[in-house]
Amino acid sequence: MEPLLIEQTDSNPGIHFNKEAGKFEIKGTSFPEDSRVFYTPVMKWLNAYELNPNDFTLFIFKMDYFNSSSSLMILEILHSLDRIFQNGKKVKVYWFYLSNDIDMLDAGKEYATMVSVPFTFESIEEESEQK
Repeated sequence: MEPLLIEQTDSNPGIHFNKEAGKFEIKGTSFPEDSRVFYTPVMKWLNAYELNPNDFTLFIFKMDYFNSSSSLMILEILHSLDRIFQNGKKVKVYWFYLSNDIDMLDAGKEYATMVSVPFTFESIEEESEQK
């Protein structure tokens, strides 16, 4: 399965999915002009991954900001991970948030209530934030 690599911009998150390397990460900000269009290749890739997932999937979110339409797409991503988890594979979500960004922590906690995938929440300092 070919990796999915979408470079981060000012309005679009960086997407780095690599089945072979076991790397699944979304980072940055997400307020694309049309979230559904931007996330279509992401969902297609994840739907294909669902058919033959790794035994363990570690998924990392390092979001600075996302708008409401991106929020719906993040939930779709989590539902995809949840289906993998429900089919007996190990899945874990790491939700990183800036230490002073309680809203991002709360968003992650809210998502965690909507799926059965285990979440780990990690606070990071602004200086260590990666773009």
